[in-house]
Amino acid sequence: MTGDRQQNSGVRAITSRRRVLAAAALAPVLAAANPAPARALPTGMTGARHGKEGHGKRVKPVPTGLDDWADVAKALGRPGNMLRGTTYHTGFPRRDLHVVSDGVVVSPGLALGTHVAFVRYADGTTMLMGDVVVTERELQRVTDAWQAHGIEQTALHKHLLSQTPDIWWTHVHGHGHDAVALARGLRAGFDRTGTPPPVPPPPSGPVDLDIAGMEAALGAKGSIEDGLYKVIFVRRETVADGHLILPPGLGSTSAFNFQPVGGGRAALSGDCAMLSDEVPHVLRALRRGRIKLVELHNHHLSEAPRLFFTHFWAVGDGVELARALRPAVDATDVVPNV
Repeated sequence: MTGDRQQNSGVRAITSRRRVLAAAALAPVLAAANPAPARALPTGMTGARHGKEGHGKRVKPVPTGLDDWADVAKALGRPGNMLRGTTYHTGFPRRDLHVVSDGVVVSPGLALGTHVAFVRYADGTTMLMGDVVVTERELQRVTDAWQAHGIEQTALHKHLLSQTPDIWWTHVHGHGHDAVALARGLRAGFDRTGTPPPVPPPPSGPVDLDIAGMEAALGAKGSIEDGLYKVIFVRRETVADGHLILPPGLGSTSAFNFQPVGGGRAALSGDCAMLSDEVPHVLRALRRGRIKLVELHNHHLSEAPRLFFTHFWAVGDGVELARALRPAVDATDVVPNV
């Protein structure tokens, strides 16, 4: 190769490199000017779950009745009930499981209750939320079924310590115009678990706990359901998931379940809803009361304000447990559920 050719070759190489660098520098500009097509959302979903705020307008839930959810009940394979006039709720207690934690045989109502809720909105859409109990063997196949039907999972966590068999809890979420399709998607997952058919709940009778003393310690009244004593608090704030305003108490409650174990003692399984700046105060209060921490997690992906939840566990005198819980309650902005 002659000197002239070598020189020309070098010039071409330099020019080529300059063109590559120039193209790289221009790529972001060109992309902004010619954006790629938006990805299609999963079946049944809308922009509410993907950071889109509905043109800045929040949408409120609308009142509904049981008749409005008849087709959803049919798809789920069992009846539900209405909560606060806006939320259609269905329980799927895992009465098929024999779970032991900390030497206590866990009743379905204490920590083995799958719950799902549907809410209708003013724009004609429906939101689905739920917390589902699955065994470790069921977890992957139920996840696959939900993903195939456009049902999202927003949390995967524990409610219990050292339990046998291994149990997981997964939060589910869906949003779309077809409530029955959402229900069928849920059912596809449930059908891959050992969740039993519905049975009438046993009659509620007295429980071996000092209810009056516990209510005085907590500053709130509870209820007796399925042989347990339960107390629920709700956040004061209006909480929205994307542009959808959540009905009061939906996905934003602090719930304490007490299972009598004899002699006025109880197994406590609880969950506190907290803002980020409340978290350290609640965790410290629980540990000062010798309550065991189990989990710290979120229930939603895009709620405002951002909420954190902690699950905890203890076994002891019912009144003493209620007293130990009170500082944690007082560290959060909640009111008793009525």
